[in-house]
Amino acid sequence: METIRHRPGRPRKYARPSRAVTVTLPEDVIARLQSVDGDLGHGIVSLAERRRGAASPSGPVAGISRYGSHAVILVTPLNALRRLPGVELVPIGGGRALISLAAPHSIPQLELAVRDAVEHARAGSAERQALEAVAEILRNARQSPGVSLQERTIIVLEPKRQRRRA
Repeated sequence: METIRHRPGRPRKYARPSRAVTVTLPEDVIARLQSVDGDLGHGIVSLAERRRGAASPSGPVAGISRYGSHAVILVTPLNALRRLPGVELVPIGGGRALISLAAPHSIPQLELAVRDAVEHARAGSAERQALEAVAEILRNARQSPGVSLQERTIIVLEPKRQRRRA
């Protein structure tokens, strides 16, 4: 695992190689793209990935995405990860998701659950690859003197269950 380091300039917009392009679009198309995502680039990428069936993104099943001086683990949202105790996968587009932990679950508990799940996953499967990649990222971060693992809270809005009237 690469250590998290400060890079000069703007953080990466996408978790894969990209480049700036200039494109001229009709105003109505721009409005529709902005209804998909407020950022035109993300709107274009989102539609392109939907079209090609981005359930399997091109890229690693688990990896690190940097933003500023921080980084997060991004994963392909596989059932093996969803089944881990306390894990919620938060989709971020492009067939990728953030790992969120429900209280009272902790990062050490996640690492142990991932390692246990690796032992039960079918050898060579995409699920096993994802679990092994997450376990490796967590182990390397835990053992790295230059990295600290921090838990953060995300805000999730859920619909309230409506009570039935008698």
